[in-house]
Amino acid sequence: MATLETAAKGEQLLETTLHFTRESLVRYAGASGDFNPIHYRDDIAVEVGLPGVLAHGMLTMGAAIQPVIELLGDPGRVVDYQVRFTRPVLVDASEGADVQIVATVGEEAGDDGIGRIDLTVSFADKTVLTKAQVRAKFTA
Repeated sequence: MATLETAAKGEQLLETTLHFTRESLVRYAGASGDFNPIHYRDDIAVEVGLPGVLAHGMLTMGAAIQPVIELLGDPGRVVDYQVRFTRPVLVDASEGADVQIVATVGEEAGDDGIGRIDLTVSFADKTVLTKAQVRAKFTA
């Protein structure tokens, strides 16, 4: 895989899979204060018309950028991060959920050293975050 300093637009920087469990959701609920029961109770999720327990959107968003931050080596190099939530991530009680992350160079760094990394974030072969874009300093 290419490095930030040498990668051209469209080159893949990383590919990884994140695994969410019900425990992940409970831990995130505690940290965020979002105790909406659709994130931990199947009966409530079904009662409101959902197919099952969903991961918090902000958990998915936050977890999706973590591999990029590791690639950058410093979270301070992130200038901007935006996503649009497209589909939920269903977290099975026993199997959990695997979320795939692919990061590519969306825009090479300009004179200011800032470029764009585009993320493809999917679950069960469907995109869950669109326009997931990280603007970051490509050099330390």
